[in-house]
Amino acid sequence: MAEIKKTMKSVDGNTAAAMESYYFTEVAAIYPITPSSPMAELVDVMSSKGTKNYFGAPVKVVEMQSEAGASGAVHGALQGGALATTFTASQGLLLMIPNIYKWCGELLPAVLHVAARSLATRALSIFGDHQDVYAIRQTGITMIVSNSVQEIADLTPVAHLTAIDSSVPVCHFFDGFRTSHEVQNVEFIDEEEWKKLLPMDKVEEFRARALNPHTHAVTRGGAENDDIYFQAREAQNTHFEHVIDVASKYFEEASKLTGRKYAPFVYYGDEKATKVIIAMGSVTETAMEVVDELNKNGEHVGLVKVHLYRPFSAKLLSNAIPSSVKKIAVLDRTKETGAMGEPLYLDVVAALASENRKFDQILGGRYGLSSKDTQPKDIKAVYDFLSSANNWNGFTVGIKDDVTHLSIPVDDKFVIPHNYTSCLFYGLGSDGTVSANKSSIKIIGDATHQ
Repeated sequence: MAEIKKTMKSVDGNTAAAMESYYFTEVAAIYPITPSSPMAELVDVMSSKGTKNYFGAPVKVVEMQSEAGASGAVHGALQGGALATTFTASQGLLLMIPNIYKWCGELLPAVLHVAARSLATRALSIFGDHQDVYAIRQTGITMIVSNSVQEIADLTPVAHLTAIDSSVPVCHFFDGFRTSHEVQNVEFIDEEEWKKLLPMDKVEEFRARALNPHTHAVTRGGAENDDIYFQAREAQNTHFEHVIDVASKYFEEASKLTGRKYAPFVYYGDEKATKVIIAMGSVTETAMEVVDELNKNGEHVGLVKVHLYRPFSAKLLSNAIPSSVKKIAVLDRTKETGAMGEPLYLDVVAALASENRKFDQILGGRYGLSSKDTQPKDIKAVYDFLSSANNWNGFTVGIKDDVTHLSIPVDDKFVIPHNYTSCLFYGLGSDGTVSANKSSIKIIGDATHQ
């Protein structure tokens, strides 16, 4: 087997997503919103330079007047037989919901890259959590999550390949700012390797279905009444039930190309763990360090990283959890007032019940709203909390809740030994310090590969 060409580049998460998505895209309908804007900007820059996609042409970039317009333009492009992509976050994602329902119902391979961000509730916040992406889980869109900048580079192609092969829309999301703006030295697989995986037969099938008044005059998006609407919705079950298998196939292909393990659910930790955390997003990077440290000191803990949130496979989740596990904590980066629990927690409870898995305890907790820092000591606190005789569901970690008293105790003395150097840069505002420091970080990363 020929050696796979790989390139190391120091980039942030938005750049990794834009660079990899460009080649699978024919039309990019965009509208800026923090923290996703750099993705659209970079795609526009690549197009203006004449960079060709996998189909031999520069991407057609069109900026609309709102996110609703961008999602509508994606819908129209897809119905016209062009593979379309957009990028958004937060309130912008909410404006796309009506069109996301249409993408799903009409089986269109749209791809939506989201730098997940807080929603404006009692106050607006531009920082990161999962409130926005959870707000689209009911639409039927496939949801793939990357937990680091490296994973964005690896899984952005998986999102596009899954959309094209299964003819469903895919939302690929990652944490706003914490991952979208974090600069890492990332390994990129040569674009020709991803191109080999592109199912051109599926691309041609998609194009053949395009609306055309001359050669393919059909009616779509009509109105149906109670006599057939229900049956038609249920008939799509046969189409969507294949998505998990298709996504799993491309996770496996990504694993082969990169040498990193990808699957809908990836277990990390002691194979005989008794306590496990289930989570998705950048917090899993922190959790892996804590798992290593605790296991090194004689504990038996583990972590399940979620990569395929929708469709949610109960069987694959159950298979990922060792039989030795007694207690589970599910961490959600959101708050759903009035619910019995947050979304991932409810999914995990229902999934494991359906697989007849029995545990002593499954607790749900909230963390990291609006980019609230979640440190190793906070993750250790969750494992400690599972062992406590006095624990409760719906806990919070990373804050001190002196009003409703749901926060859990944290061991402030817990520190993971490290050999890195931390630097704090000061700026006066509008003096170019942020851009200069970002450039410095990229130069250092490219020179040292650290």
